[in-house]
Amino acid sequence: MFVIHLASLGPDGMALFPFILVKKPNPGPVLLNHERIHLRQQAELGIILFYIWYILEYVIRRMQYGPHYRAYRNISFEREAFANEQNLAYLKSRRWGTFWKYVSE
Repeated sequence: MFVIHLASLGPDGMALFPFILVKKPNPGPVLLNHERIHLRQQAELGIILFYIWYILEYVIRRMQYGPHYRAYRNISFEREAFANEQNLAYLKSRRWGTFWKYVSE
């Protein structure tokens, strides 16, 4: 994992395997943990499949939930990351494929 500071980045952080792009020069541990969860998801699915799934699910969630932020928060990968970002030990005990349980929620 490599953390790269990009002041012009729109969101606070973004995971693009194997990089974590961050808006602020010193991101907090919760943001880094959130993005590390995404890196794990990307490693599990493969980078290309992860992004195809992410985009398709975003389109579906936009149809379901309307506004961008509500759709984004309901993407299965984001649900897992937001639900566990405060638990800095989460990735130590996380089982392979855990994001699946967030798909149908």
